[in-house]
Formats: sequence, structure tokens, C-alpha cells
Amino acid sequence: MTRIDAKFAELNAAGKKAFVAYVMAGDPDYETSLEIVKGLPGAGVDVIELGLPFTDPMADGPTIQLAGQRALDGGMTLQRTLDLAAAFRETDNTTPIVLMGYYNPIFSRGVDTFLADAKAAGIDGLIVVDLPPEEDDELCIPAQAAGLNFIRLATPTTDDKRLPKVLQNTSGFVYYVSITGITGAAEAEATNVGPEVARIKSATDLPVIVGFGINSPEKSQAIASVADGAVVGSAIVSQIGAGKPVDEVLAFVKSLADGAHSA
Repeated sequence: MTRIDAKFAELNAAGKKAFVAYVMAGDPDYETSLEIVKGLPGAGVDVIELGLPFTDPMADGPTIQLAGQRALDGGMTLQRTLDLAAAFRETDNTTPIVLMGYYNPIFSRGVDTFLADAKAAGIDGLIVVDLPPEEDDELCIPAQAAGLNFIRLATPTTDDKRLPKVLQNTSGFVYYVSITGITGAAEAEATNVGPEVARIKSATDLPVIVGFGINSPEKSQAIASVADGAVVGSAIVSQIGAGKPVDEVLAFVKSLADGAHSA
């Protein structure tokens, strides 16, 4: 059982919804990023999504693209991202970390080397948005064998014919993308999301967490009420990008977490 599996079992037993927070590793710099990540569990975050900076983040809107660019400009690399995770693990051995990014840096490092290093750094799961199920032999299957969850995205265009293929080797949770498009592009609507979550849950026992388009405590609560939890990324990253102090960023995160937990 991974930390992700354990966390969702714990939340389920307590009758609570999950709150997942995304931040870009190394944004605005390594030290500040580590301070924010270390503060996330205390702000109510159940699962941390740690963005891996990459030069061509095709699924991301301007907010997260700029965060990745700030991190890269500051010297952030895949190795430093793993170093940040390992530094977090020095004081927290229970909060799950999901590394979210793109395949190129992983491929460049070598899959076997990357998986060993990620496991050693305390990474629990992967979201690699540009590897479809047809490429499961590349990373998904080796990741599962190494003890890492491989989390798949389902979208509004994932129809009933496609859904079984998407779910086939997914573990940890299913990430439902609430809108058609890039991160930060539009607002999620619970009335649209609810039926889609129900459709996915009819096909899997995994928790279904909803992300993209959630930017306020009220929206976090509304979306969590029709799913197993909510993910917020761009709204948090925009606070960091605006230069807000760490305590203000974490206070905002707590408001979002409280919203999801009140669902």
C-alpha cells in the first residue's frame, strides 16, 4: 500500500473528501518552494502534487507555464525536484507526493534510474500527461512494479469506449479534468462534473478527484461535494507568482482545503 492508498483509506474511514494542492517545484526559488511545500500539510493538504518544470508544458495554461519558466530560470532540474521531495521527507513521512509533469525529462534520465531515484526521494505517484495508455510499457507498468502509483487523467472527451483503456493500469486515484482545455482556462461547474464523476466511479473502485478550474473555497466545496476530492493548482500558483509571502499563500491554501473538507 502506497502513502496515496493509505491516505484515501484514512479519509474514507473518516467520511472526508480529499484536498490536493499543486505547486511547481522551485517556484519562485528552491528555498521558498521548499518552505511552501513543507507548510502544505499544516494548511490541510492531503496530497501534494509537485510540478516538474519543463520547457514545453502543453497541458498547462499561462499561470503554470510561467511558474515552470521561473523555476527553470532559477536553475531547477529534475534532480533538484527530487532533492526538494527528499528534503520534505526529512520532516514528513506520511503526506503523499505525486510528481506531475511530462515524459521528456524522465526519458532523458532513463526510466529505471528515474524510478529508483523517485522512490528513494519519497515520491509516491506519477502523473505524466503526455503518455497515453497505449504507451503503458514505457513508464506506467515499470512505475507500478517499482511501487509507485500511476495516476491517469480522464477528461470530458473520455467517452465510454475510451474509459476502460484509461482506467486499465491506473492506480492511486483517477484525476478527472473538469474542463476541455488547459489549466486555469475556465471554471469547473459541479452540475457538469457530478454526472461525469458518477460515470467514472461506475467503472472503477478508485477515488475520483477533480481538478482544473477550481479557484475559490466555494468552488472547492462545490466540486468536492460531487467527487472524492478537489485539486487546486493555478489559483495557488498565481499567489506565488504574485510574490505573496509564504504565510499568505498557505492561508489561501487552507481556505481552499477547508472548503473541500466541508463538502
